[in-house]
Amino acid sequence: MSGLRLTLTDAGEDFDTAGAAAIAETVVADPKAAVVVATGRTPMGTYGRLARALPAGAGSALRVFQLDEYVGVPPSDPRSLAGWTRRSFVDPLGVDPRSVVWLDGLADDLRAACRAYDDAVTSAGGLDLAVLGLGPNGHLGFNEPPSDPMSRTREAALSKASLASNAGYAPGLPVPRSALTAGLDVLLAARRVVLLVSGAHKHEIVRRTLRGPVTADVPASFLQQHPNLQVVIDRDAWQV
Repeated sequence: MSGLRLTLTDAGEDFDTAGAAAIAETVVADPKAAVVVATGRTPMGTYGRLARALPAGAGSALRVFQLDEYVGVPPSDPRSLAGWTRRSFVDPLGVDPRSVVWLDGLADDLRAACRAYDDAVTSAGGLDLAVLGLGPNGHLGFNEPPSDPMSRTREAALSKASLASNAGYAPGLPVPRSALTAGLDVLLAARRVVLLVSGAHKHEIVRRTLRGPVTADVPASFLQQHPNLQVVIDRDAWQV
């Protein structure tokens, strides 16, 4: 893994600071960078730290791409990943709403919505940065196993592991069973990837991602082949 840069931190504030610094490298170098950003528990402190660390307006010209979205869920719904992306990243960094590309889980034609998303990535010249979390079964976005590296942006059925992992995000509401996800082909083609991983429950999947065989059964393992990967990981998760 010649392209790997590993940043090992303590959990909590140190992790958030290191993650923010990793993202800021791209933002400072290219204020108009095209970035795709994950939701989930892990990056929330990182995004907050990033918004506080950057000078006012430094992120306003970013071109932001949503990573994934539940099918049939409107942006006003508390389960909406679009709403979460807006609250955690877009609004705190002051990103121009016209520069955000969303995945439309309400579209009458979901395949056409996915094609439009991929066309927008192409028009942007590809992604400069992909900020990703690591799913409990090795998924990136909702590229559930098995997913090969040429998997396109599409509707994906959620695995049992993902349904269980996401059940606590909107207590009392069911987790939708399918979602639109940016394809592995789009994510792996990003010029830089920052993978944020925290928590002891990620021990085994971290090992399989970074040290195991490269296989569609662990979609994140394809990151071993990425030429510019930074893994920001806390000591609780790093037992590889």
